[in-house]
Amino acid sequence: MLTQERRALLLERLRRDGRIVARTISAELGLSEDTIRRDLRDLAAEGLVKRVHGGALPASPALGDLAVRGTIATSGKAAIGRRAAAMVRPGQTVFIDGGTTALQLARHLPPNLAATIVTHSPAVAVELARLPLLTVELVGGRLFRHSLVATGAAALRAIDSFRPDCCFIGVTGVHAETGLTTGDAEEGQIKRAVMERSGETVVLASAEKLGAASAVVIAPCSAADVIVVEAATDEDRLAPLRAQGCTIVLAPGD
Repeated sequence: MLTQERRALLLERLRRDGRIVARTISAELGLSEDTIRRDLRDLAAEGLVKRVHGGALPASPALGDLAVRGTIATSGKAAIGRRAAAMVRPGQTVFIDGGTTALQLARHLPPNLAATIVTHSPAVAVELARLPLLTVELVGGRLFRHSLVATGAAALRAIDSFRPDCCFIGVTGVHAETGLTTGDAEEGQIKRAVMERSGETVVLASAEKLGAASAVVIAPCSAADVIVVEAATDEDRLAPLRAQGCTIVLAPGD
């Protein structure tokens, strides 16, 4: 079997099964584990898979910058943002993460909502500025240009002064075994700190993030009280998350 044929087969198995175990597929194909691991290493270098111990998982397509991510699953993100916005209650203190789905949440908040919103995303804060009854607390720090959010020690100190009733967190991967993941260590630290200080954690997970994994683990999936997904999501993709005790909320489309 030619190299390109092997790699095409590996990608097809990854799409079908959601994971590759190097030992299993090497035995099936009659090839050495070293050959399969080398193929997976090359595919990972191209951003097509995420290598893990013993094999590989789907790489998250949500690792591009904010402009690129804004073109992915736009209708699904709008549906998730609309459903998440309906979960915010008057009088609450709520943290809204950065990212394209979080922007959709901010855009769907009702104009008469009286609450306190904390965010480290300047883009989310600008979106919230149109709502006259909101108190908006903008967390400062070093700007992480990739996601246009504040990170670093100053942001962590500011976050430590809040105890939100609920936080809405964006991730780049939701995988039952690997957990909630993102692509940057400092951004992951911010998300983890917010989750630890919040009464409830709601994860916003558009379709391309389910079953995918990125380099930085934020927390196990069980740390999410609620995961909001698109209503059309196959139950097979949700069952492993339900098994970990996660409440799944379906977001209907238009």
